[in-house]
Amino acid sequence: MVFVSWCFVAFLSIALAAHAATTGRVKCPHGNVASHSACCVLLPACAAQLADQKNFFSHQCGEDTHETLRLSFRRSIPRQRTRGSQLAEVPTVPCLFSPTSSRISRQTSGFLNRVELLTPFLRNHTQVSAGDLIQFAAAVALGNCPPAPKLEFMAGRPNPTAPASDGLIPESQDSVDKTFARMKDGVNFSPDEVVALLASHSIARSLADHVDPSIEAVPFDSTPFTFDTQIFVEVLLKGTGFPGTPNNTGEALSPLPPGSGVNVGEMRLQCDFLIARDPRTACTWQGFVTEQERMSNAFRDAMAKLAVIGQNPSQLVNCSQVSPFLPPASRRRMDLELRCCGS
Repeated sequence: MVFVSWCFVAFLSIALAAHAATTGRVKCPHGNVASHSACCVLLPACAAQLADQKNFFSHQCGEDTHETLRLSFRRSIPRQRTRGSQLAEVPTVPCLFSPTSSRISRQTSGFLNRVELLTPFLRNHTQVSAGDLIQFAAAVALGNCPPAPKLEFMAGRPNPTAPASDGLIPESQDSVDKTFARMKDGVNFSPDEVVALLASHSIARSLADHVDPSIEAVPFDSTPFTFDTQIFVEVLLKGTGFPGTPNNTGEALSPLPPGSGVNVGEMRLQCDFLIARDPRTACTWQGFVTEQERMSNAFRDAMAKLAVIGQNPSQLVNCSQVSPFLPPASRRRMDLELRCCGS
């Protein structure tokens, strides 16, 4: 699937002039109003992409979207505050740090296609950091998954100085204690913020996780192309079997195990199962059930915090307005054409 777009070309032409540009609302030469002069070059190209998203994930909330979100998580999480701050790149995207790197892990295999797709941009535009490219891609990707929130995009990250250490990213088979401890040490996330990040599993499928190599594209909930609260409902259901082979590391019993073909059945990750039932997070997990706005806002805030881990936010420029985003339909009563006076 082609990821190249004029919007990315425009983004890459910033050359990180954001550090020198003045802040505040400015009128761009083409008439648009931006929050920062460094974002002006992006607006015309991105506006065109709103009408034609064939170069942006084919305008679909599919596996490309989830792989890109996973990539943004793994860019930020591998840090150790207990060992002091380190500006390092995630070990699971070695090609973005160094095209000649051979550090490929089990976690890496889930999104190598996305790495391979983004790497040429860094080779052709060395003035742009891998971190900025990954975060921009994630913001664009999620916009294809209604009714997902619009993610903040901050530009100006420096390039990493070295690959991060291995073993710093929580895995599906880890205990809840280990996961919470790693997220606290690496990105200073509370257990509730970890639950908020897991909202991304609402649009996830087994293709990128390789928990069960015998099956592909099995969703984690029954609505894998919609960013909704269904994941928080279905993880609470009693498991009855597995969609593929049993006894896989990191997998728990699923409530919808039988399936054949594509997108049939459901996979449940062990980490989701345990966190949903842990006394520290059970109430937060259940609090997202049928609460779309609460869940979306919590995920948006958690992603904004994650995106600037290891960075000085005062040195970054908010260019959120340049990422293509189609807002969900209105839910206000005043916008409905009601005919029943009693409802």
